[in-house]
Amino acid sequence: MKYAVFIHTNEKQYVGALVSAHSMRRFSRHADALDIRILHTKDYPFLWAREGQRFKRGREWREWRMSDLQSFTPLRFAPPREMGYEGRAVIVDPDIFAVGDVWELLTRDMGGKAILCRKRPGKENVPGHYATSCMLLDCAKLKHWDVEKNFAELFTGERDYAKWIELEYEDPETIGLFEPEWNDFDHLDEKTKLIHNTKRHTQPWKTGLPIDFVEADKFKLWSPRGWVQRIHRTLFGHYAYRGTYKPHPDPRQERLFFALLKDALKAGVLDEALLKEHMAKNHVRHDALEVLARTPDLDRLDILGPRLAQAA
Repeated sequence: MKYAVFIHTNEKQYVGALVSAHSMRRFSRHADALDIRILHTKDYPFLWAREGQRFKRGREWREWRMSDLQSFTPLRFAPPREMGYEGRAVIVDPDIFAVGDVWELLTRDMGGKAILCRKRPGKENVPGHYATSCMLLDCAKLKHWDVEKNFAELFTGERDYAKWIELEYEDPETIGLFEPEWNDFDHLDEKTKLIHNTKRHTQPWKTGLPIDFVEADKFKLWSPRGWVQRIHRTLFGHYAYRGTYKPHPDPRQERLFFALLKDALKAGVLDEALLKEHMAKNHVRHDALEVLARTPDLDRLDILGPRLAQAA
């Protein structure tokens, strides 16, 4: 059977994607067998062809912008076609990093399901939903996933982005759940296998940079606060007066990312020139080199005690 790990990204999150790929190999006992592929938006012209066009997302029509921090998300549905609708694939966001062996996820019993993922818990007026930021896919069971065709349907109103990204178009009987540690939302402990820095405001490599993503609509379309949110975007643009990225509330997660980045630099996965280029573009925090200088090597990191050191 064919196995592959896919990390989807755009230019803004490319450094994260490289570190993610490095972490997958670094913490796997089967690193030589791992096929890890980065799906970069630059290689998918159909995404760029829709620049400025309006698509359906929940309560409103949004403008598609390739400059958005998460313009890579349609590529979550690309792996089955990339695999020729054969074998197994894991797809992860570029802000997900291994501290366990992803081979265990790739090769686990799927119980006949086409998709394994975890659910994001609901809060306030927002119900829980499937989190597609990390999925295990049986590609042979997903022949109806045609990412280019399905993406085009967003712009005709045939498909809704929110329903698509939350797997509402899938038969629930084909979806199973894996343990939370395979997509641990900003939570790191001895059980964590894949840590996900999912809260965009506090991604550790972006601290201090200006916010460059559009907030999800948190209020009802006709509510006063909903109107204020939309008027702000109309008057000032999508990113103006949004503030800056904040430090991650868990310093251990910042230390983990920079230890992984330091290790990736040593391994030649990226070099200092590329890192400086992305710092200059406001994709990586401007003090990244100073943070790296005070970060311990990965095998000396004490955030999870001996488990992390032994695995590294």
